[in-house]
Amino acid sequence: MTPTWLLRRGAAPEPGTEDEQAPDADAPDADAEPEPAAEASAEKGPPNGRLRRAALAGTAAVLVLGGCGFFYAAHQLRSEAPARNRALTDTEATTRVAGDVGDALARIFSYTPDGTAAAERSANSVLDGRAARQYETLFARVRDDLTEQRVTLSTRAVRTGVIELDGDRARLLVFLDQTSHRGEDKGNGKGQAKADAETTTAAAQLTVTARLDGDRWRIVDIKAR
Repeated sequence: MTPTWLLRRGAAPEPGTEDEQAPDADAPDADAEPEPAAEASAEKGPPNGRLRRAALAGTAAVLVLGGCGFFYAAHQLRSEAPARNRALTDTEATTRVAGDVGDALARIFSYTPDGTAAAERSANSVLDGRAARQYETLFARVRDDLTEQRVTLSTRAVRTGVIELDGDRARLLVFLDQTSHRGEDKGNGKGQAKADAETTTAAAQLTVTARLDGDRWRIVDIKAR
C-alpha cells in the first residue's frame, strides 16, 4: 500500500497614369469629342480608386476598434482581478487559511493501526460538504484493512499555496510528504533494523477548496492531482 493509496481510488499593381503632354499646335480643337477608347479608360479609373480608398479606411477602422477592445479588456483584468482575489493583497488572511488547511490535512491523513478513530474525529471537525462525504466513504472501505495490515501513516504539509481567496471561499494547492509503515515492528527501539516492517515514503499534491465557517477554515473539496 503506497502512502497516496488512501488519497487516490487552442493585388495586382495599379496602372500608372500617363504623363500629361503639352498641347500641340496641330492638336484637334478642344471642343472635339474624345475617342471612345480614351473615354472608357477615363471612366474606369476613378471608381476603382474610390473603392480602394474605402476598403483601406474600413480596414483601418476595424484595427483601431479591435485594438481599443483589447486594451480595455486587459485593463479590466488588471484592475478587477486583484480586487476580487485577496490572496494577492491580504497577507494575513492568506497565511491563516494556508495554516488551517495544512494542519487539517496533516491530522486527517495521519493515523496508527489502533488510532484511526482520532483521525476520523479530526475529519468531523475540519471537513464539510463533499470532502466529508469522500472521507467517510473511503474510511468505511479501508478501516479494517488498515488495522489488519498494521498500517501507520504520517503526513505533513510541506508547502501550501493559496491560489484564490474571495470572501469566505479559498482554493489552495498543497504539497504533502507522507511516510507509511506496514507490518509488525520487531526492532528494539534503539535503531535496530525493523525486520517485518515495510516503510514507504511518497509525495502527494492536492487541490483543496475551503470555506470559512465562523472563525476557522473547513475543507469542502479535495482533489488529487
